Amino acid sequence: MREQAKYLPGLLLICLLWLGLSLLCWFKTPQASSISERRQLAQLPQLSASTLLSGSYMRDFGEYALDQFPLRDSFRRLKAASVFYLFQQKDNNGIYLVDGYAAQLEYPLNESSVLSAAQHFTDLYNNYMKDANVRVYLSIIPDKSYFLAAQHAYPTLDYARLFTLMQENMPFATFIDIRQQLDVADYYRTDTHWRQECLLDVAQALAEGMDCGPIATQYEEEVADIPFYGVYYGQSALPLDSEEIHYLRSPVLDACTVYNVETGSSGGIYALDKLESRDPYEVFLQGAAPLLYIENPLADTSRELVVFRDSFASSLVPLLVENYAKITLVDTRYIASTYVGEYVDFTDCDVLFLYSTLLLNNSAVLK
Repeated sequence: MREQAKYLPGLLLICLLWLGLSLLCWFKTPQASSISERRQLAQLPQLSASTLLSGSYMRDFGEYALDQFPLRDSFRRLKAASVFYLFQQKDNNGIYLVDGYAAQLEYPLNESSVLSAAQHFTDLYNNYMKDANVRVYLSIIPDKSYFLAAQHAYPTLDYARLFTLMQENMPFATFIDIRQQLDVADYYRTDTHWRQECLLDVAQALAEGMDCGPIATQYEEEVADIPFYGVYYGQSALPLDSEEIHYLRSPVLDACTVYNVETGSSGGIYALDKLESRDPYEVFLQGAAPLLYIENPLADTSRELVVFRDSFASSLVPLLVENYAKITLVDTRYIASTYVGEYVDFTDCDVLFLYSTLLLNNSAVLK
């Protein structure tokens, strides 16, 4: 009996801790979203006879309890630190760290996804560009794992195969290879994306590949007055250091107008109010949008460019505006391909398909 009694204080402490956390979960004010994870959190479901009988209440309450658990972020950080530093696991939540860079495990190559993306782009070409006297180009943006995974014994995509599949299945497009202009230092340490201030040589390669000549603009570099924590900061749950967002300014960029077709609003190249949003990377061209028109009133040409793109293009395309009177950006993750012809005139345009390997390997999001 005495042997059993010595365990009672510990048992009572565990019960009190469990009871206290449960009560907090029930009665604390729920958070609407998670800043670190950049997503909406589940809310307390409505209790009724129908939801109880169908079982949906307990299912939804389980999701609510996971999202609204007290000290959730602290427990996530504790778990991540244990995984990395105590148990020496090489990744947490699919995120790994190498030389201060957080990157996402992307493996294996999904050939059907890559071929589906190529078919999606081919359909766009056949429906809108085949008879429009266009000059079509393709460029592929490698994700950070291109520079990190194989070199540090992590599973990796067959990047050579991905690049080959896209070129073989888009024979109508001239391929512009930008891999030689990139290395891992051109990317944010805590985020998926690349750094605009490091992309002038990439923009130059694209401009030359599209026969636009050299980029002559002289840029001034500005630093956003906020600490930037990228998407991998929240996903890894590790105490990574913040970093800075730099953006480039010039008289040409300052004169440009960006029209958002979805919202019907106009603004500048940089949406500085987005620096205070959940994702400060949206400072570049307002972030995700189905259709954007960039007008350059200082252009000494009438050339137009249409860019089919993902989010990587937001920070790069501004560096191409000096060579075009108008640039149209189309993101078919947010607009169905069947509607594109209603908003875009392809006649005599340059057309650039500019996508990251991450999207090509997960192309089901394209409409």
